[in-house]
Amino acid sequence: MKRLSGILNTAVGIALMGLASTALADIRVMCYQDGNECEVTADLIKRYEAQNPGARVILDTVPYKTVVEQLPIQLAAGQGPDIARVAEIGGLSKNYIDIAPYVKDRKYWEDNFGSTLPWMRNKAGDKGIYGFLSQLTMTGPFVNKTLFEQAKIPLPGPKATWDEWADAARKVAKATQTPAAMAWDRSGHRFAGPAVSFGAKIFDAKGNVALDDGYKTAVGKFVAWHKDGTMLKDVWGGSGGSSYADTVGEFKNGRLVMILSGSWQINRMQKEIGNAFDWVAVPNPCGPAACSGMPGGSAWVALKTTKSPKEVGRFLDFMAQEAQVAEFASRTNSIPAHAGVAKKGVAYPSAGPAAQAALGVFTSGTATLAPAAYALQGYKYNRALMLPTVTRVTQAIVGEISVDEAVTKIGADMAEAVKQAEK
Repeated sequence: MKRLSGILNTAVGIALMGLASTALADIRVMCYQDGNECEVTADLIKRYEAQNPGARVILDTVPYKTVVEQLPIQLAAGQGPDIARVAEIGGLSKNYIDIAPYVKDRKYWEDNFGSTLPWMRNKAGDKGIYGFLSQLTMTGPFVNKTLFEQAKIPLPGPKATWDEWADAARKVAKATQTPAAMAWDRSGHRFAGPAVSFGAKIFDAKGNVALDDGYKTAVGKFVAWHKDGTMLKDVWGGSGGSSYADTVGEFKNGRLVMILSGSWQINRMQKEIGNAFDWVAVPNPCGPAACSGMPGGSAWVALKTTKSPKEVGRFLDFMAQEAQVAEFASRTNSIPAHAGVAKKGVAYPSAGPAAQAALGVFTSGTATLAPAAYALQGYKYNRALMLPTVTRVTQAIVGEISVDEAVTKIGADMAEAVKQAEK
């Protein structure tokens, strides 16, 4: 009987060990970082594990290229991590798993992440929770304040229009012999903010892609500014196809008065410009419809490849709580996507005065983001919509096609791109 009792005890022990390992299954997190995001996440993971004895979260820090190119292949093969930090949020949405059953308070998520939760949903009417934005980004301008001071020209006010900014930047460039007044990142995403401000809606009443007069107005102004020398032609005209080019390199070298880039460049500006000149972020200029930039960001998402949805849900619920969100934003110098944290404000002790001021401008600017901008960013095929603008607008800038032809071709290319993406 003792031997039988021992066997039974051993069997029970093994069974209990199995249950324990199931309840506290390891989860893997794929993370890329622009700065120190994964390093901060590693510290938060230690806190989570300390609060949840037996839990183990394995963090794999990878290049951004791995997330863009390798993660989709892994997911298509039914492999991959449990959680990933992604920037192409809508395009991967078919691979997400709903963690709503595993979060403590659904209302908390809706109240604080409600404007961006739809970005992760794959179809209309979907109410699932698939993750949350680790940080919100926003497109917007940076200005060389030193050049304005040298030219003795005041900065336009917070409600200034794009035309007023172009006029002021032209005067500064002329007075200071700066090569050009403005440039926008060579990106359909960057172009979309001003387009929305000029009245572009992107989608019709049925939700189909439909370019309108607002979009055409934006293309017309942008091309005209290149032809009259307001825009530095090298950024858009210096590349072919839909390849990306940013403007910070030209800006830091003193060749531009004003650029349109985004909040994610703040750390880079602080590091690479240093004390060379004074720079400031300014509110997005206005068009007749809005004073909007484009939202964006990176999201922690739960993936269908996980075999431990409960643990994934518990960990993401921990990461989404106010204390963790505030610390992540503070230590990474990023804008929180959490409404409560944004309202209270975030301290940025590692940011210099210019960076702190810029973060404040961008955080405040989230209130002016137009509904059309959120709709475009949340569209699951938004990447397919962004690329044709770059290709066709560049052709108009260099004189290969007219503005009217560019807009017609952009519309056709977008429709085809969506058709291909749906396959």
